[in-house]
Amino acid sequence: MKSSYTAVIQRDGLWWIGWVTGVPGVNSQGKTKEELIENLYSALKEALEMNRADALAALNDEYEEVDLQV
Repeated sequence: MKSSYTAVIQRDGLWWIGWVTGVPGVNSQGKTKEELIENLYSALKEALEMNRADALAALNDEYEEVDLQV
C-alpha cells in the first residue's frame, strides 16, 4: 500500500527545516532543500517501520490488515 504524506518546509537562515504534518515527531533539517527532503523521507520511513513493528508486537497470533483511506 502506498501512502502520501505532506511536509511543511522553510528556509531558516543557512538551513532548511521541515516537518511531516501527519506523523508526530518526524522532522529534520538540511543544508539544501534537496538534503532536507531526503532527510525527511528517511525519518518518515524509519518512524513508520518502528510504528508498524510496535503495532505487530502488541497483537496476538490472529489479526488482519485493512486499508484506510482518508
